[in-house]
Amino acid sequence: MELKRDAFKAYDIRGKYPEEVNEELAYRIGRSFVELFKAKKVAVGHDIRLSGPSVQAALVRGLTEMGCDVVDIGQCGTEMIYFATAYLKIDGGIMITASHNPKEYNGMKLVREQSKPISSDTGLKDIEERAITGVFEPVIGVTAGTVEAVDIMPEYIKHLLTYVDISALKPLKIVANTGNGAAGPIINELEKHLPFQFIKVFNEPDGNFPNGVPNPILEENREATAKVIRETKADIGIAWDGDFDRCFMFDENGEFIEGYYMVGFLAKAFLRKLPGSKIIYDPRLTWNTIELVEADGGTPVMCKSGHAFIKERMRKEGAVYGGEMSAHHYFKDFSYCDSGMIPWLLVLELISRAGKPFSHLMSERMNRYPISGEINSKVVDAKAVIAKIEAQYGPSGTVTKVDGLSIEYPQWRFNLRMSNTEPVIRLNVETREDAALLKEKTDELLAIIRG
Repeated sequence: MELKRDAFKAYDIRGKYPEEVNEELAYRIGRSFVELFKAKKVAVGHDIRLSGPSVQAALVRGLTEMGCDVVDIGQCGTEMIYFATAYLKIDGGIMITASHNPKEYNGMKLVREQSKPISSDTGLKDIEERAITGVFEPVIGVTAGTVEAVDIMPEYIKHLLTYVDISALKPLKIVANTGNGAAGPIINELEKHLPFQFIKVFNEPDGNFPNGVPNPILEENREATAKVIRETKADIGIAWDGDFDRCFMFDENGEFIEGYYMVGFLAKAFLRKLPGSKIIYDPRLTWNTIELVEADGGTPVMCKSGHAFIKERMRKEGAVYGGEMSAHHYFKDFSYCDSGMIPWLLVLELISRAGKPFSHLMSERMNRYPISGEINSKVVDAKAVIAKIEAQYGPSGTVTKVDGLSIEYPQWRFNLRMSNTEPVIRLNVETREDAALLKEKTDELLAIIRG
Protein backbone atom coordinates (compact mmCIF):
# COMPACT_ATOMS: atom_id res chain seq x y z
CA MET A 1 0.00 0.00 0.00
CA GLU A 2 1.38 3.41 -0.96
CA LEU A 3 1.33 5.86 1.94
CA LYS A 4 1.46 9.67 1.84
CA ARG A 5 3.93 11.94 3.63
CA ASP A 6 1.37 14.74 4.03
CA ALA A 7 0.44 13.77 7.58
CA PHE A 8 3.96 14.23 8.97
CA LYS A 9 4.20 17.72 10.50
CA ALA A 10 6.97 19.46 12.46
CA TYR A 11 5.79 18.24 15.88
CA ASP A 12 3.30 15.45 15.26
CA ILE A 13 1.38 13.38 12.72
CA ARG A 14 -2.01 14.67 11.56
CA GLY A 15 -4.18 14.10 8.51
CA LYS A 16 -7.50 12.94 7.12
CA TYR A 17 -8.59 9.40 7.91
CA PRO A 18 -8.19 7.10 6.05
CA GLU A 19 -6.54 8.91 3.08
CA GLU A 20 -3.53 10.27 5.02
CA VAL A 21 -3.66 8.55 8.42
CA ASN A 22 -4.76 4.92 8.45
CA GLU A 23 -4.11 1.51 10.00
CA GLU A 24 -1.22 0.63 7.69
CA LEU A 25 0.57 3.87 8.55
CA ALA A 26 -0.06 3.27 12.27
CA TYR A 27 1.32 -0.28 12.04
CA ARG A 28 4.49 0.98 10.34
CA ILE A 29 4.90 3.82 12.85
CA GLY A 30 4.76 1.22 15.64
CA ARG A 31 7.53 -0.80 13.99
CA SER A 32 9.57 2.34 13.25
CA PHE A 33 9.31 3.59 16.84
CA VAL A 34 10.79 0.40 18.29
CA GLU A 35 13.44 0.09 15.62
CA LEU A 36 14.59 3.69 16.05
CA PHE A 37 14.42 4.09 19.84
CA LYS A 38 14.98 0.44 20.91
CA ALA A 39 11.87 0.80 23.09
CA LYS A 40 11.00 -2.12 25.37
CA LYS A 41 7.77 -0.70 26.83
CA VAL A 42 5.47 2.03 25.45
CA ALA A 43 2.20 3.61 26.64
CA VAL A 44 -0.58 4.06 24.07
CA GLY A 45 -4.00 5.71 24.20
CA HIS A 46 -6.53 7.46 21.96
CA ASP A 47 -8.93 10.39 22.18
CA ILE A 48 -12.63 10.28 21.27
CA ARG A 49 -12.25 10.08 17.50
CA LEU A 50 -14.24 7.27 15.89
CA SER A 51 -11.17 5.85 14.11
CA GLY A 52 -9.11 5.86 17.33
CA PRO A 53 -9.59 2.24 18.44
CA SER A 54 -8.78 0.70 15.02
CA VAL A 55 -5.75 2.97 14.49
CA GLN A 56 -4.55 2.07 17.99
CA ALA A 57 -4.98 -1.67 17.32
CA ALA A 58 -2.77 -1.38 14.23
CA LEU A 59 -0.17 0.67 16.12
CA VAL A 60 -0.08 -1.90 18.92
CA ARG A 61 0.39 -4.70 16.36
CA GLY A 62 3.43 -2.86 14.97
CA LEU A 63 4.91 -2.30 18.43
CA THR A 64 4.36 -5.83 19.73
CA GLU A 65 5.62 -7.55 16.55
CA MET A 66 8.94 -5.85 17.26
CA GLY A 67 9.02 -7.31 20.76
CA CYS A 68 7.85 -4.16 22.57
CA ASP A 69 5.41 -4.42 25.50
CA VAL A 70 2.43 -2.06 25.42
CA VAL A 71 0.68 -0.30 28.30
CA ASP A 72 -2.83 0.45 27.00
CA ILE A 73 -4.43 3.33 28.91
CA GLY A 74 -7.49 3.41 26.62
CA GLN A 75 -9.47 6.57 25.88
CA CYS A 76 -7.66 9.55 27.35
CA GLY A 77 -6.26 13.03 26.79
CA THR A 78 -2.78 13.68 25.41
CA GLU A 79 -1.38 14.72 28.77
CA MET A 80 -2.37 11.35 30.27
CA ILE A 81 0.08 9.68 27.87
CA TYR A 82 2.75 12.14 29.03
CA PHE A 83 1.89 11.35 32.65
CA ALA A 84 1.80 7.56 32.13
CA THR A 85 5.15 7.54 30.31
CA ALA A 86 6.92 9.47 33.08
CA TYR A 87 5.06 7.97 36.05
CA LEU A 88 5.55 4.35 34.91
CA LYS A 89 9.18 5.11 33.92
CA ILE A 90 8.79 3.47 30.51
CA ASP A 91 10.53 4.06 27.18
CA GLY A 92 7.93 6.14 25.37
CA GLY A 93 4.32 7.03 24.73
CA ILE A 94 2.13 7.41 21.65
CA MET A 95 -1.16 9.31 21.74
CA ILE A 96 -3.63 8.83 18.91
CA THR A 97 -5.26 12.23 18.42
CA ALA A 98 -5.79 15.03 15.92
CA SER A 99 -6.24 17.53 18.77
CA HIS A 100 -8.56 20.37 17.63
CA ASN A 101 -8.95 19.24 13.99
CA PRO A 102 -12.35 18.28 12.51
CA LYS A 103 -13.79 14.79 13.11
CA GLU A 104 -12.52 13.25 9.85
CA TYR A 105 -8.90 13.74 11.01
CA ASN A 106 -6.66 11.59 13.16
CA GLY A 107 -2.97 11.50 14.01
CA MET A 108 -0.35 10.87 16.69
CA LYS A 109 1.82 12.67 19.22
CA LEU A 110 4.97 10.79 20.25
CA VAL A 111 7.29 11.04 23.25
CA ARG A 112 10.40 9.23 24.46
CA GLU A 113 11.42 8.31 28.01
CA GLN A 114 10.55 10.97 30.63
CA SER A 115 8.00 12.24 28.09
CA LYS A 116 10.64 14.06 26.04
CA PRO A 117 9.01 15.25 22.79
CA ILE A 118 9.75 13.66 19.44
CA SER A 119 9.66 16.24 16.64
CA SER A 120 11.07 16.49 13.13
CA ASP A 121 14.59 17.20 14.39
CA THR A 122 14.55 14.56 17.16
CA GLY A 123 13.40 11.44 15.30
CA LEU A 124 10.08 12.15 13.59
CA LYS A 125 11.77 12.50 10.17
CA ASP A 126 13.43 9.09 10.68
CA ILE A 127 10.09 7.55 11.63
CA GLU A 128 8.54 9.12 8.51
CA GLU A 129 11.25 7.67 6.26
CA ARG A 130 10.84 4.14 7.63
CA ALA A 131 7.03 4.26 7.68
CA ILE A 132 6.62 5.66 4.15
CA THR A 133 9.18 3.41 2.46
CA GLY A 134 8.23 0.36 4.52
CA VAL A 135 11.90 -0.61 4.70
CA PHE A 136 12.70 -2.22 8.07
CA GLU A 137 15.50 -4.29 9.48
CA PRO A 138 14.60 -8.01 9.43
CA VAL A 139 13.00 -9.27 12.65
CA ILE A 140 14.42 -12.69 13.54
CA GLY A 141 13.74 -14.67 16.70
CA VAL A 142 11.91 -11.83 18.45
CA THR A 143 9.29 -12.77 21.02
CA ALA A 144 6.13 -10.72 20.52
CA GLY A 145 5.47 -8.06 23.15
CA THR A 146 2.57 -8.17 25.59
CA VAL A 147 -0.37 -5.79 25.97
CA GLU A 148 -1.53 -4.74 29.44
CA ALA A 149 -4.53 -2.50 30.09
CA VAL A 150 -3.70 -0.02 32.87
CA ASP A 151 -6.07 2.44 34.56
CA ILE A 152 -3.83 5.48 35.07
CA MET A 153 -6.73 7.74 36.13
CA PRO A 154 -6.42 7.45 39.96
CA GLU A 155 -2.72 8.35 40.00
CA TYR A 156 -3.21 11.07 37.39
CA ILE A 157 -6.02 12.71 39.40
CA LYS A 158 -3.94 12.48 42.57
CA HIS A 159 -1.09 14.24 40.79
CA LEU A 160 -3.30 17.05 39.44
CA LEU A 161 -4.54 17.81 42.94
CA THR A 162 -0.97 18.38 44.20
CA TYR A 163 -0.87 21.73 42.34
CA VAL A 164 -3.46 23.41 44.58
CA ASP A 165 -4.21 23.85 48.27
CA ILE A 166 -7.72 22.37 48.37
CA SER A 167 -8.41 23.99 51.77
CA ALA A 168 -7.98 27.43 50.15
CA LEU A 169 -10.61 26.80 47.45
CA LYS A 170 -14.00 28.53 47.69
CA PRO A 171 -17.29 26.92 46.51
CA LEU A 172 -17.23 28.70 43.16
CA LYS A 173 -19.66 28.04 40.32
CA ILE A 174 -17.90 26.84 37.16
CA VAL A 175 -19.15 26.30 33.62
CA ALA A 176 -17.09 23.44 32.16
CA ASN A 177 -17.48 22.95 28.40
CA THR A 178 -15.59 19.83 27.32
CA GLY A 179 -17.02 20.04 23.76
CA ASN A 180 -17.84 16.29 23.65
CA GLY A 181 -14.07 15.73 23.79
CA ALA A 182 -11.96 13.58 26.10
CA ALA A 183 -12.04 15.95 29.10
CA GLY A 184 -15.52 14.98 30.38
CA PRO A 185 -14.47 11.91 32.41
CA ILE A 186 -11.61 13.89 34.01
CA ILE A 187 -13.98 16.65 35.16
CA ASN A 188 -16.27 13.97 36.61
CA GLU A 189 -13.37 12.53 38.64
CA LEU A 190 -11.95 15.88 39.80
CA GLU A 191 -15.44 17.01 40.85
CA LYS A 192 -15.37 14.39 43.65
CA HIS A 193 -12.39 16.13 45.30
CA LEU A 194 -13.21 19.82 44.79
CA PRO A 195 -15.69 22.21 46.46
CA PHE A 196 -16.85 23.69 43.14
CA GLN A 197 -20.29 23.51 41.60
CA PHE A 198 -19.74 22.32 38.02
CA ILE A 199 -22.23 23.22 35.30
CA LYS A 200 -21.26 20.81 32.55
CA VAL A 201 -21.74 21.59 28.86
CA PHE A 202 -21.37 18.91 26.15
CA ASN A 203 -19.72 16.68 28.76
CA GLU A 204 -20.26 13.29 27.08
CA PRO A 205 -17.32 12.18 24.89
CA ASP A 206 -18.61 11.75 21.32
CA GLY A 207 -16.36 11.45 18.27
CA ASN A 208 -19.23 12.58 16.04
CA PHE A 209 -18.79 16.07 17.56
CA PRO A 210 -22.56 16.70 17.57
CA ASN A 211 -22.01 20.26 18.86
CA GLY A 212 -19.17 21.20 16.53
CA VAL A 213 -15.41 20.71 16.62
CA PRO A 214 -14.05 21.19 20.17
CA ASN A 215 -11.76 24.13 19.39
CA PRO A 216 -12.52 27.15 21.61
CA ILE A 217 -9.87 29.29 19.89
CA LEU A 218 -12.44 29.72 17.07
CA GLU A 219 -14.62 32.72 17.95
CA GLU A 220 -17.78 31.03 16.68
CA ASN A 221 -17.30 28.24 19.26
CA ARG A 222 -17.05 30.54 22.30
CA GLU A 223 -20.68 31.62 22.65
CA ALA A 224 -21.75 28.11 23.75
CA THR A 225 -19.70 28.61 26.94
CA ALA A 226 -20.33 32.35 27.37
CA LYS A 227 -24.12 31.95 27.13
CA VAL A 228 -24.26 29.41 29.96
CA ILE A 229 -21.98 31.58 32.14
CA ARG A 230 -24.37 34.53 31.76
CA GLU A 231 -27.50 32.41 32.29
CA THR A 232 -26.22 30.67 35.43
CA LYS A 233 -24.29 33.66 36.85
CA ALA A 234 -21.20 31.44 37.12
CA ASP A 235 -17.90 32.70 38.53
CA ILE A 236 -15.81 31.43 35.63
CA GLY A 237 -16.03 29.37 32.44
CA ILE A 238 -13.54 26.87 31.05
CA ALA A 239 -13.53 25.21 27.62
CA TRP A 240 -11.17 22.54 26.27
CA ASP A 241 -10.11 21.25 22.88
CA GLY A 242 -10.65 17.60 21.91
CA ASP A 243 -7.59 16.06 23.57
CA PHE A 244 -7.64 18.72 26.34
CA ASP A 245 -4.00 19.73 26.10
CA ARG A 246 -5.28 23.33 26.10
CA CYS A 247 -7.93 25.03 28.22
CA PHE A 248 -9.48 28.43 27.59
CA MET A 249 -10.85 30.79 30.24
CA PHE A 250 -13.90 33.04 30.37
CA ASP A 251 -14.69 35.56 33.10
CA GLU A 252 -17.99 35.82 35.00
CA ASN A 253 -19.42 38.06 32.23
CA GLY A 254 -18.72 35.43 29.57
CA GLU A 255 -15.76 37.41 28.17
CA PHE A 256 -13.02 35.27 26.61
CA ILE A 257 -9.59 35.75 28.21
CA GLU A 258 -6.72 35.62 25.69
CA GLY A 259 -4.07 33.00 26.47
CA TYR A 260 -1.38 35.70 26.63
CA TYR A 261 -2.78 37.18 29.84
CA MET A 262 -2.94 33.76 31.45
CA VAL A 263 0.86 33.32 31.17
CA GLY A 264 1.65 36.16 33.59
CA PHE A 265 -1.29 35.18 35.81
CA LEU A 266 -0.10 31.57 36.15
CA ALA A 267 3.51 32.68 36.61
CA LYS A 268 2.26 34.57 39.66
CA ALA A 269 0.82 31.35 41.13
CA PHE A 270 4.21 29.63 40.97
CA LEU A 271 6.30 32.60 42.08
CA ARG A 272 4.21 32.92 45.24
CA LYS A 273 4.99 29.30 46.10
CA LEU A 274 8.53 29.19 44.66
CA PRO A 275 10.06 32.69 44.80
CA GLY A 276 12.88 33.48 42.40
CA SER A 277 11.91 30.82 39.85
CA LYS A 278 12.53 31.05 36.10
CA ILE A 279 9.49 31.45 33.83
CA ILE A 280 9.62 30.68 30.09
CA TYR A 281 7.53 32.77 27.66
CA ASP A 282 7.27 33.06 23.87
CA PRO A 283 8.19 36.17 21.81
CA ARG A 284 4.84 36.89 20.20
CA LEU A 285 3.48 39.00 23.09
CA THR A 286 5.78 39.76 26.02
CA TRP A 287 5.40 42.97 28.02
CA ASN A 288 2.67 41.84 30.43
CA THR A 289 4.47 38.59 31.23
CA ILE A 290 7.87 40.24 31.80
CA GLU A 291 6.38 42.90 34.08
CA LEU A 292 4.44 40.44 36.26
CA VAL A 293 7.30 37.93 36.54
CA GLU A 294 9.84 40.60 37.51
CA ALA A 295 7.41 42.22 39.96
CA ASP A 296 7.13 38.90 41.80
CA GLY A 297 10.90 38.39 41.87
CA GLY A 298 11.07 35.80 39.09
CA THR A 299 13.32 35.61 36.04
CA PRO A 300 11.53 35.78 32.65
CA VAL A 301 13.29 33.76 29.90
CA MET A 302 12.26 34.20 26.26
CA CYS A 303 12.09 31.09 24.06
CA LYS A 304 10.99 30.36 20.50
CA SER A 305 7.36 29.23 20.40
CA GLY A 306 6.54 25.56 19.83
CA HIS A 307 6.28 22.83 22.44
CA ALA A 308 9.57 21.09 21.58
CA PHE A 309 11.54 24.36 22.01
CA ILE A 310 9.74 25.36 25.23
CA LYS A 311 10.18 21.94 26.87
CA GLU A 312 13.86 21.78 25.94
CA ARG A 313 14.52 25.30 27.27
CA MET A 314 12.60 24.61 30.49
CA ARG A 315 14.76 21.55 31.15
CA LYS A 316 17.91 23.52 30.44
CA GLU A 317 16.91 26.42 32.70
CA GLY A 318 15.17 24.34 35.38
CA ALA A 319 12.15 26.63 34.87
CA VAL A 320 9.11 25.89 37.04
CA TYR A 321 6.56 27.01 34.42
CA GLY A 322 6.39 27.98 30.75
CA GLY A 323 3.49 29.50 28.84
CA GLU A 324 2.56 30.39 25.26
CA MET A 325 -0.11 32.83 24.12
CA SER A 326 -1.65 29.88 22.22
CA ALA A 327 -2.90 28.53 25.62
CA HIS A 328 -0.23 25.85 25.95
CA HIS A 329 1.03 25.79 29.54
CA TYR A 330 4.02 23.68 30.65
CA PHE A 331 4.95 22.54 34.15
CA LYS A 332 8.26 21.32 35.58
CA ASP A 333 6.53 18.84 37.91
CA PHE A 334 4.52 17.49 34.96
CA SER A 335 7.71 16.29 33.24
CA TYR A 336 7.99 19.73 31.60
CA CYS A 337 4.90 18.83 29.56
CA ASP A 338 1.81 20.84 28.70
CA SER A 339 -1.46 20.29 30.53
CA GLY A 340 -4.99 21.58 30.02
CA MET A 341 -6.06 20.58 33.54
CA ILE A 342 -3.41 22.15 35.79
CA PRO A 343 -3.94 25.79 34.57
CA TRP A 344 -7.59 26.14 35.55
CA LEU A 345 -6.98 24.55 38.94
CA LEU A 346 -4.29 27.18 39.63
CA VAL A 347 -6.56 29.97 38.36
CA LEU A 348 -9.37 28.91 40.67
CA GLU A 349 -7.00 28.88 43.63
CA LEU A 350 -5.84 32.43 42.74
CA ILE A 351 -9.48 33.61 42.43
CA SER A 352 -10.37 31.93 45.74
CA ARG A 353 -7.46 33.61 47.54
CA ALA A 354 -8.10 37.04 45.97
CA GLY A 355 -11.79 37.04 46.83
CA LYS A 356 -12.41 39.18 43.75
CA PRO A 357 -14.17 38.43 40.45
CA PHE A 358 -12.02 37.00 37.66
CA SER A 359 -12.79 40.02 35.43
CA HIS A 360 -11.41 42.35 38.11
CA LEU A 361 -8.16 40.37 38.27
CA MET A 362 -7.74 40.35 34.48
CA SER A 363 -9.10 43.71 33.27
CA GLU A 364 -6.28 45.78 34.79
CA ARG A 365 -3.68 43.76 32.84
CA MET A 366 -5.73 43.77 29.64
CA ASN A 367 -6.09 47.57 29.79
CA ARG A 368 -2.41 48.00 30.65
CA TYR A 369 -1.26 45.96 27.64
CA PRO A 370 -3.99 45.84 24.96
CA ILE A 371 -3.29 43.40 22.11
CA SER A 372 -4.43 42.81 18.53
CA GLY A 373 -4.84 39.05 18.96
CA GLU A 374 -3.10 36.88 16.39
CA ILE A 375 -4.09 37.96 12.87
CA ASN A 376 -3.36 35.61 9.95
CA SER A 377 -2.82 36.90 6.41
CA LYS A 378 -2.35 34.74 3.30
CA VAL A 379 0.54 36.03 1.21
CA VAL A 380 2.36 34.95 -1.95
CA ASP A 381 5.90 35.40 -0.59
CA ALA A 382 6.10 35.52 3.20
CA LYS A 383 9.88 36.10 3.32
CA ALA A 384 9.64 39.10 1.00
CA VAL A 385 6.85 40.65 3.08
CA ILE A 386 8.80 40.23 6.34
CA ALA A 387 11.94 41.73 4.71
CA LYS A 388 9.90 44.73 3.55
CA ILE A 389 8.47 45.29 7.05
CA GLU A 390 11.92 45.01 8.63
CA ALA A 391 13.39 47.53 6.17
CA GLN A 392 10.61 49.99 6.96
CA TYR A 393 10.30 49.58 10.77
CA GLY A 394 13.64 48.13 11.84
CA PRO A 395 15.92 51.22 11.65
CA SER A 396 13.89 53.18 14.24
CA GLY A 397 13.09 50.27 16.61
CA THR A 398 14.78 47.44 18.52
CA VAL A 399 14.85 44.29 16.35
CA THR A 400 14.98 40.71 17.72
CA LYS A 401 14.65 37.47 15.78
CA VAL A 402 14.12 34.77 18.42
CA ASP A 403 10.99 33.66 16.56
CA GLY A 404 10.16 35.49 13.36
CA LEU A 405 10.63 39.26 13.45
CA SER A 406 9.96 41.32 16.59
CA ILE A 407 10.37 45.11 16.57
CA GLU A 408 9.94 47.18 19.71
CA TYR A 409 9.39 50.89 20.35
CA PRO A 410 8.82 52.66 23.69
CA GLN A 411 5.00 52.56 23.38
CA TRP A 412 4.30 49.61 21.07
CA ARG A 413 5.80 46.44 19.66
CA PHE A 414 4.90 43.73 17.15
CA ASN A 415 5.89 40.21 16.14
CA LEU A 416 5.57 38.78 12.64
CA ARG A 417 6.02 35.05 11.98
CA MET A 418 5.69 32.73 9.02
CA SER A 419 3.60 29.58 9.32
CA ASN A 420 5.58 26.33 9.05
CA THR A 421 2.89 24.67 6.97
CA GLU A 422 1.08 27.26 4.82
CA PRO A 423 1.70 30.59 2.97
CA VAL A 424 0.48 32.58 5.98
CA ILE A 425 1.99 35.39 8.07
CA ARG A 426 0.88 35.75 11.71
CA LEU A 427 0.86 39.23 13.25
CA ASN A 428 0.68 40.18 16.95
CA VAL A 429 0.73 43.80 18.15
CA GLU A 430 0.66 45.21 21.69
CA THR A 431 0.86 48.68 23.19
CA ARG A 432 1.27 50.31 26.57
CA GLU A 433 -2.22 51.43 27.67
CA ASP A 434 -3.09 52.80 24.24
CA ALA A 435 -6.01 51.17 22.40
CA ALA A 436 -6.02 53.89 19.70
CA LEU A 437 -2.32 53.35 18.93
CA LEU A 438 -2.96 49.60 18.83
CA LYS A 439 -5.62 50.00 16.15
CA GLU A 440 -3.53 52.51 14.18
CA LYS A 441 -0.40 50.31 14.09
CA THR A 442 -2.30 47.07 13.45
CA ASP A 443 -4.13 48.61 10.47
CA GLU A 444 -0.87 50.14 9.21
CA LEU A 445 0.99 46.80 9.30
CA LEU A 446 -1.90 44.85 7.76
CA ALA A 447 -2.10 47.35 4.87
CA ILE A 448 1.55 46.58 4.01
CA ILE A 449 1.24 42.82 4.57
CA ARG A 450 -1.93 42.48 2.49
CA GLY A 451 -1.08 45.19 -0.04
